[in-house]
Amino acid sequence: MITQRTRIFCLLAVVGFSVAATNNQSKGKKPYKIVCYLGSWANYRRDDGKFLIEDIDPKLCTHLVYGFAKLNHNNKIAAYDPYLDLKENWGLGAYERFTGLKKKNPSLKTLLAIGGWNEGSTKYSRMAKTASSRKTFIDTCIEFLQKYGFDGLDLDWEYPATRGGIPEDRKNFVLLLKEMKEAFSSRNLMLTAAVSAGQNTIDQAYDIPALGKYLDLINLMAYDFHGGWDKVTGHNSPLYSRPEEEGSEKTLNIDYAVKYWLRKGAPAEKLILGMPLYGRSFTLKDAPESGLGAPVTGKGMAGEYTREQGFLGYHEICKKLQKEKGWKVTVEKHVQAPYAVKDRQWIGYDDIKSISGKVDYLIQMKLGGAMVWSLETDDFRGKCHGYRNPLLNAINAVLNGSSLPLPDFNIDEDNSIFQNIPSSSSASPRTSTEVTPKSVAVTTSDPGDEPLPCPRDGYFRHPKNCRLFYLCQPRKPGQDAGYQIYLFTCGAGTVFSEDMRTCAFPSSVPGCSES
Repeated sequence: MITQRTRIFCLLAVVGFSVAATNNQSKGKKPYKIVCYLGSWANYRRDDGKFLIEDIDPKLCTHLVYGFAKLNHNNKIAAYDPYLDLKENWGLGAYERFTGLKKKNPSLKTLLAIGGWNEGSTKYSRMAKTASSRKTFIDTCIEFLQKYGFDGLDLDWEYPATRGGIPEDRKNFVLLLKEMKEAFSSRNLMLTAAVSAGQNTIDQAYDIPALGKYLDLINLMAYDFHGGWDKVTGHNSPLYSRPEEEGSEKTLNIDYAVKYWLRKGAPAEKLILGMPLYGRSFTLKDAPESGLGAPVTGKGMAGEYTREQGFLGYHEICKKLQKEKGWKVTVEKHVQAPYAVKDRQWIGYDDIKSISGKVDYLIQMKLGGAMVWSLETDDFRGKCHGYRNPLLNAINAVLNGSSLPLPDFNIDEDNSIFQNIPSSSSASPRTSTEVTPKSVAVTTSDPGDEPLPCPRDGYFRHPKNCRLFYLCQPRKPGQDAGYQIYLFTCGAGTVFSEDMRTCAFPSSVPGCSES
């Protein structure tokens, strides 16, 4: 029997938050893009932070982008790390292994990114300045891409006309794209670019209508709005501005950046919203003053594996919140993403629910899809939620109506069920919420007192309500024979599929289409 006080969980807030996916594509519209960048240097990280090409799930992305190649001073493209990237001279052959992922997903496109923040702008400015140097670059890119099996090039010049560039870069960048597009098209190669979300950089660097004409995809890096370079705390990737922000502060958010690109002429279907699979940390000046806009002394803690001051991957953050006591998590209603505080350490990051909210936003704005930086900082080993790549899975769930894996549960001695997920993920982003991350059981009333059948141990759909499902678990030795039953509920707009062993959309579950 299920008593009136049966303990249940609201399974993965993201599933309920993903109702928008039921209408995610109108008839005839091309599927959303999911562009996934790889920071290849994660190959050298230690222990659970080490990320290999083989750790990539190629079915979770439509486009994989390998970061990075470099530009030599002779204006030719070159491998950034020949030992890692190439097979020659007993190298690890990461390029070949990366493009080989298309064997597992024939519709996958693999691209090579050139540039990045550490490459700067000076070399690219020099290369783009003359027709002859541009031709040298383009010719070597085509040869390089074809040799290693890539489907295209992602230009990550950070940024034209800034960081050592010249004002003419804005015009020369367009000439470079035009000439590249002409040369690439006849060879069926894609041309994409990663672009800034900061208004000052946008105005200096980009002729946006021209970029929309020549690029196949425009990957908007809608993160790093705030970080250790600031004097006060700010979220890495806020969705909206806060009422108390003034002047240029109001431009440092996703909503402003997206609308600015669109207003300046970017084609919505080519604009891909970038999302961070990492957070930024600060060290507070005074622990009691710990909200958004609080004074800081500089960057905060480094991640256990990434080891960069002021930067932590989601896999490091979720582990920290679960294992360490004392963290307080807040979700501000305009930022719509959490930040965690303990003593003088402050971390702004994205979790399953905030990532899902960003995807809902891009759907509402009719953008072309989602981009993530970067694969190796998701929980790719499944340590926090009981399944791998929870953030990337959430993006797929909302965009394409796919289902999420059923998480693992722990049964406590008092027969309570605890889900392996930080409670911040179940906090509503619509209001300001403070919680202390720990395992939390939610209680509710049972919709009926009739016995539920247990043909064997496992998960089963409730016979009278498709949104409900239950776990049959054999009782422990010494207890009464039979099964202990635990009841769960799927999020709004979803029902339980016994075949898929997860909550899914009603259209994919026979007999539940009217739920």
